[in-house]
Amino acid sequence: MTNAFAVFETALGWCALAWSEAGVVAGRLPQPGEAGVRAAMVKRFGEVEAEPPPFAADAIAGVQALMADGTTDLSHIQLDMAAIAPLHVQLYAIARAIPPGETLTYGEVAERLGDKNLAREVGRGLGLNPFPPIVPCHRILAASGKTGGFSAPGGVETKMKLLNLERARTTTAPSLFDDLPLAVAPRR
Repeated sequence: MTNAFAVFETALGWCALAWSEAGVVAGRLPQPGEAGVRAAMVKRFGEVEAEPPPFAADAIAGVQALMADGTTDLSHIQLDMAAIAPLHVQLYAIARAIPPGETLTYGEVAERLGDKNLAREVGRGLGLNPFPPIVPCHRILAASGKTGGFSAPGGVETKMKLLNLERARTTTAPSLFDDLPLAVAPRR
C-alpha cells in the first residue's frame, strides 16, 4: 500500500517518487512540467502528496544527483517489491547492477536470467518497470547498440538523454578516439 508521493525538480525536469513503509514503490522520469507529473501521480495514487520520510528523501536526493551528474549510483535505494512478479524482481536486480555509463543488451540480461530466449520477456518486464530511474531500464539496449523501445514519457528521446548524460556507449562501433594512443605526460 502506498503511503504518499513527492514531486521534485531535477536538472532534466520534474520527477516524482511514491513510497510505502517498505520502500519506494514507483518513480517518474523527468518531464518538463511540474503540473503534469503531479497530475499523473494523483491519478495513480490519489491525493497523498507528502513530505518524504528519510529513505525516500535519500532516494530523491540520489535521483537529483544522477540527473545532474550522470554518475550517481542508485543501487542502494530501498524498494518495495511486494507487488512485483518474481522474474521481474530478478530482472530489476540485474538492471540495478549496471553502473552509470554502462549498458547491457536485452540478450545479455536474458542470459544472466539463465535463458537467452527470455529477451522478449526482458523487454516486457522493463516496459513494466515502476521504479525508473532507480531501476535503470534505460541502460538496456537492443542488439547491435540499437536503443530498443522505451515506454517512459518522451520515449526513446528520454532514453538517449539519460544515456548521453551518463556518457554511455550505445554502440559497439569504434569511436573517433579509440585508435589513438593514451597520452603520456612529457618528461621534465
